[in-house]
Amino acid sequence: MNRELLHKAVAKLGLELTEQQYGACGLLLQELLRWNKKINLTAITGRDEMTIKHLIDSLHLVPEIEPGERILDIGSGAGFPALVLAIVRPDCLVSSIDAVGKKISFQKHISRLLKLENIEPLHGRVELLAVDRPGGFNLVTSRAFSSLELFVKLAAPLVSANGRMISMRGADGEQETLSLRESITATGFVVEPTVNYCLPMKMGERSLVIMRKHC
Repeated sequence: MNRELLHKAVAKLGLELTEQQYGACGLLLQELLRWNKKINLTAITGRDEMTIKHLIDSLHLVPEIEPGERILDIGSGAGFPALVLAIVRPDCLVSSIDAVGKKISFQKHISRLLKLENIEPLHGRVELLAVDRPGGFNLVTSRAFSSLELFVKLAAPLVSANGRMISMRGADGEQETLSLRESITATGFVVEPTVNYCLPMKMGERSLVIMRKHC
């Protein structure tokens, strides 16, 4: 982990991390690389790129989180942003779901290693979770997960009254949202202003597409 890069990003976002949280982020990336030698969890293996594309990108979601929220990360993969959110927001309960068992096994390993009591990694399909826990989450998010249209379809049934869906997307997130505004509204959500940002070292433009459910 590039501690200097992470520290600058944390300051820019107006966040405060403890030494323990910085250490946890470093250990997360260290274990990701170790596991990745045996099972394919990530194509990103460079120190700076991992710090930026896994940690810093995930941290951009933190300012949008309200105290004590129940959060669900759909298609969580190796745990980004879910594990990062669990580390830096211990006041929130973070659930993550992915259909690939080895990725959830890694998340469970990290939760035990870091003694994270506020994360619930789930192996399964989000369609079935929606049947078990309709309206069960204040915030449902995803990062680089399928199309925005499919994300809305899968996430909407899981959002509580006045809750939000936030899709972490590339530079075209705002444009993609415009083309889907009518169908998003028909689902019972209001599109809020998109948050656009650039990752350090010119590693890409990103956007947070935010949609709030009607009360």
